[in-house]
Amino acid sequence: MKVQIEQFGGWLICQQRRPGWIGDLARAAAADRTFPRSGNPDTVRDHLNRMHAEADMFEALEDAESLWFEFGRN
Repeated sequence: MKVQIEQFGGWLICQQRRPGWIGDLARAAAADRTFPRSGNPDTVRDHLNRMHAEADMFEALEDAESLWFEFGRN
């Protein structure tokens, strides 16, 4: 049986209620009309680069990517 894993961009937007930097990143993503909702972590990283995001957002992205990976494995 093949398990469907939610796209990273969509998963991230669903994290808006999470406290801390991941929640901040999720809220910013939800407010950004150009955010790659169906994107993978690399697509989101590229988007943050184009938007000249602060370093904290990249750290939050790394933490979010780890959580998403664990979420998909459980």
